[in-house]
Amino acid sequence: QVQLVESGGGLVQAGGSLRLSCAASGSTFSINAFGWHRQAPGKQRELVRTIDNGGHTNYADFVKGRFTISRDTAKNTVNLQMSSLKPEDTAVYYCTAVVRSRYYWGQGTQVTVSS
Repeated sequence: QVQLVESGGGLVQAGGSLRLSCAASGSTFSINAFGWHRQAPGKQRELVRTIDNGGHTNYADFVKGRFTISRDTAKNTVNLQMSSLKPEDTAVYYCTAVVRSRYYWGQGTQVTVSS
């Protein structure tokens, strides 16, 4: 079992920046990859960025050049640095951890970008 706790969400003006953090606990040695997903009101949950144990990252087109993912293996944390935020980035952001093919989810943190 893996537990994930996000922090760092909040309200920011368009063009601003936020840094989300996620702390993992439990069977962290078994994690293959971390990621961030988001869900806006009335929309389906979608992938934002991922990073695997080899440091390889994947990202959605809408965050290219704006959001950076990083992880600290020793501390079992993963961060999402978001810049040039847009109102359409408003959503609940979820930290995810992949163990084999199973996804674990955090409780989510709200990010609101005002215009």
